[in-house]
Amino acid sequence: MPIERTDLPNGLAVVTESIPGSRSASFGCWVRVGGRDEPEPVAGASHFLEHLLFKGTEAHTGKEISEAIERVGGEINAHTAHEHTAFYARVPATATDVGLDLLSEVVASPAFTDADVDSERQVILEELHLAEDEGDDKVLSLAHEALWGDHPLGREVLGRVDSIEAMSRTEISSFFEGYYQPENLVLVAAGAVDHEAVVAAGERFAPRSGASTPPSTRSAPNSEPSSLRTVLHRPNDVAHLALAWPGLAADHPDRYALSVANQIFGGGLSSRLFQQVREERGLAYSVFSSVSAYSDAGSLVAYAGTSPDRAAEVVELIRSLAATLVTNGVTEREWAVARGYLEGAALLSLEDTSSVMARLGNHMCARRTVTPIDEQLERLRRVTVDDVDRVLRTHLTVEPVICAVGPLDEIGV
Repeated sequence: MPIERTDLPNGLAVVTESIPGSRSASFGCWVRVGGRDEPEPVAGASHFLEHLLFKGTEAHTGKEISEAIERVGGEINAHTAHEHTAFYARVPATATDVGLDLLSEVVASPAFTDADVDSERQVILEELHLAEDEGDDKVLSLAHEALWGDHPLGREVLGRVDSIEAMSRTEISSFFEGYYQPENLVLVAAGAVDHEAVVAAGERFAPRSGASTPPSTRSAPNSEPSSLRTVLHRPNDVAHLALAWPGLAADHPDRYALSVANQIFGGGLSSRLFQQVREERGLAYSVFSSVSAYSDAGSLVAYAGTSPDRAAEVVELIRSLAATLVTNGVTEREWAVARGYLEGAALLSLEDTSSVMARLGNHMCARRTVTPIDEQLERLRRVTVDDVDRVLRTHLTVEPVICAVGPLDEIGV
């Protein structure tokens, strides 16, 4: 079925994709604001709001919302990213009105009581402490901080302990009133959904009382890394390692070629990192690479968790594998496997209404339009071996940022 879109007079965009025969419906309200849009004193405000909106509304308590969604076998959740915040619900096809109404209510009319702010502040502080203790998450955060320094893309979207402790209810409410205006929202739905019903829900979003604050003109991050080596000493049994190179912005024409390159480098079980670091040498249980893309920047990061005495060897091996890719390029077989996997994964995701809904929301927040799946697959199919080799030469020839978390005083390379 075609994707349907309606731009409402209040500024909110509604995008739906009906899937005939689907037994579920997924709804999402995506906000075009995230961690990079926050002023420094309220770093973490978007994530704070992600928590608070589920604490209760003007009509229902948080427990009542949870009971209502669970009574029909559904689920409701949210996440915060650097350039958007997303709230979503998934319900059986027989309960679409419940999912859509609850989602609209939590975003449109949160209660913001003083008690809720104080209790959720403690939850977020615990989350920050937990994130600090998780070595794999921490080293990836350090890698982006090293790439982009004090730019907002280099900071943790959860916020900082000092900013969360100091953030007042008034500051949080003002951030909400300014940014959560209808023109900054996208209502998306997929599965057993009726477009006109979602449009009717979108019409209930009235302009907020605060001065409208569109996402700021985002300044690009530094082109040069702020640090090439970062070690965070932790007295544990695992060395978490990350090597990071600058990547591509979300709309760059080479983004499909970089996705194929990443799949070959460390994106799957047949990748060079997995096969040579884990399967052939047994140096790490977890090893992979991934790409991140934003409106004006991106990254390519390789991660490995290994024993401290092998950390230097693993880092050197990852650098060697990257250098070999640059020098010798990829094989026809690797290119075919990687491209086939990415195409298949995109098609398989269409079986899940949550994935289809998230695709709509991501595309609308990133580029204000949704790229049809056939067009997306055609762009992927046009990627050649030469394209992959070219992006590898462009990105992996620069000196990577290298970060480590664990019982190390230096990386050793």
